[in-house]
Amino acid sequence: MQKDIYVVGMMVDERGSKAPDVQQVITRYGDKILCRNGIPSPSRERGIITLTMEATPEDYQRMEQDLKGLKGVTVESIHFSQPESFQLCENR
Repeated sequence: MQKDIYVVGMMVDERGSKAPDVQQVITRYGDKILCRNGIPSPSRERGIITLTMEATPEDYQRMEQDLKGLKGVTVESIHFSQPESFQLCENR
């Protein structure tokens, strides 16, 4: 099954109280995440997390629905469709 690349941005309001719920969703899809970056400033009420994923469209849609189901979490993404012949990384 073809996997595509998704760059997912999340803005998390009330970061301190929402972080465990967001982390639970991210962990559930952890085997599809290639890179994670976060801005966890303790002095701010909002946090920003970016993920780069390699996933099937169905897996991405499930994760997006799970995240959007959390109050105070905004999700935006960029989708890069890759042909099956494209290798993200190749060991030689």
